[in-house]
Amino acid sequence: MLVCDYIVEQIDGDYAHLRRVDLPDEELKLVARALLPAGIVEGCKLHYELMQYTII
Repeated sequence: MLVCDYIVEQIDGDYAHLRRVDLPDEELKLVARALLPAGIVEGCKLHYELMQYTII
């Protein structure tokens, strides 16, 4: 089970580019905003667990 934290690097229309906190050199993850919590902004942190993202 994958559990990790991300930082929202960029919001581009219906998608957000996420950077994994523990692997900063890894390629950005592109995620549909519909899968993310409402109210995210660039720079906010997200926690991913059990196929869900939450703002931290």
